[in-house]
Amino acid sequence: MYNYTEFDDAFIKARNSQFRNQVKRRINGNLTEDEFKPLRLMNGLYLQLHAYMLRVAIPYGTLDSAQMEKLALIADRWDKGYGHFTTRQNVQFNWPKLTDVPDILDALAEVKMHAIQTSGNTIRNVTADHFSGAAADEVTDPRPYAELIRQWSTDHPEFQFLPRKFKVAVTGSKNDRAVIRAHDIGLRALLRNGKIGFEVIIGGGLGRSPMIGKVINTFLPEADLLPYLEAVVSVWNILGRRDNKYKARIKITVHEHGVEKIKQLVEDRYSEILSTFSGVNHELLEEIKFAFAPPIFKSKGTNYFDITYKENAAFRSWVDTNTHTHKISNYSIATVSLKAHGKTPGDATSDQMRQIANIARHYSHDQIRISHEQNIILPHVHKSDLPKVYNLLKSKQLNTANIGLISDIIACPGMDYCALATARSIPIAQEISMRFDELKLEHEVGHIQIKISGCINACGHHHVGHIGILGLDRAGVENYQITLGGDATETARIGDRAGPGFSATQIVPAIERVILTYLKVRLNKHENFIHTYQRLGIAPFKQALYPKESQSPKIQKKTYAA
Repeated sequence: MYNYTEFDDAFIKARNSQFRNQVKRRINGNLTEDEFKPLRLMNGLYLQLHAYMLRVAIPYGTLDSAQMEKLALIADRWDKGYGHFTTRQNVQFNWPKLTDVPDILDALAEVKMHAIQTSGNTIRNVTADHFSGAAADEVTDPRPYAELIRQWSTDHPEFQFLPRKFKVAVTGSKNDRAVIRAHDIGLRALLRNGKIGFEVIIGGGLGRSPMIGKVINTFLPEADLLPYLEAVVSVWNILGRRDNKYKARIKITVHEHGVEKIKQLVEDRYSEILSTFSGVNHELLEEIKFAFAPPIFKSKGTNYFDITYKENAAFRSWVDTNTHTHKISNYSIATVSLKAHGKTPGDATSDQMRQIANIARHYSHDQIRISHEQNIILPHVHKSDLPKVYNLLKSKQLNTANIGLISDIIACPGMDYCALATARSIPIAQEISMRFDELKLEHEVGHIQIKISGCINACGHHHVGHIGILGLDRAGVENYQITLGGDATETARIGDRAGPGFSATQIVPAIERVILTYLKVRLNKHENFIHTYQRLGIAPFKQALYPKESQSPKIQKKTYAA
């Protein structure tokens, strides 16, 4: 992983010192809250419903054990003993005191971390496939390119006051695990004639006007990555609407002007600025690639794993749901679920963070990933070590075997924390999780993605959930709309709105009716929910959601109990 240079260390130190002085001036009354707001947002500090919230950047979702241990220390010393991992591969601390934030930032700097550009109208934390560097299906590790983009975009003088926030995601695989089509810029690495290049997608985004991004370049050579990205952002910075923040994102610019016009403007701007890139970016990329060299993998056998897998049913279930194919045959990618039934999606206690750090240090070549799905990944675990890893996870209640199942729910903090939220997300996710655990239907249902947002800003990615839930305020009452058939992968699409919303007490039974209908109409257990929906459309599910009283399906636990 990338290690800070002397420049990086000095830059972070100077920024932290500057912010410490700004906090002091705010506390002394020399800055009003309105004056302080843009300064704190530049350092990732929000004012939420009940307290300040600090959003810490985890570039492209990559951590090592020392960094995870530092997050645990911060949780204990300056928060309430936990951190919340987000859909932007960041971590949030929900309860810091303003007076403590400069000390937190200094502590982060000790392990090469910061909170810069996790807020504001800038280029935000660059995200990447959470299996990067380990996935069997990737053509190249996308993280060196994400790091190059991070360095280029951090404190870029032209892009600190953009029309709105700007988000970039990168994947090195044809199987999209980074939701690149729902980003302002999405990049997919390709290999053609032995050369790496990128498919460039622009104008994706969720929120108030959800849109799937459009391809603007089918193969951008690796060497041209930064000048081309600069051209895209420059064009949008000029054309982007500043008169209406709801129409300021690049997706609206592409929609209003058309992708062909935007493409031509980008090509024109790219031609103008290409010569200003002297080649330093190419040299830097090569240095960055060296920093991401793969670890030295072990070559021992897997007999212990094979025996344990055969004899231990709980371990076998965890392996089947929570591990994925590694590019090295005797290794696995292990996903640690932060979605134990009834718990808050994305939350990890300080004890759990320390245990994950301990496991990573001894069994994952000291590497950790954070996924946009709010889980934690141990990317390089030898199969013979998986039984030990499982037992260590179990000791801290981290062994829930539910990745990709109905309780593996993405949920934003909602109205329990967020000042923008119009409804609660966390309790709904908890209730759905517990209900299907009670019914023992989770494994019968199989792969499904439920995503929940507590407001129209869609931080829970509900638009691209197989089942999406949007919480809104209707005359002071929480109301939950359902969308169906969304897709966050390489075949991305926005879900279809099913109809009128449901109250907080009605939404879980409504989801249950959708699931029971799916179990009735699927061809067989191998046809998962999204494929059934694509085959049949919304009609059977809409009928189940809004039945006449005489047509209401009878829900009987014993019918589907395992």
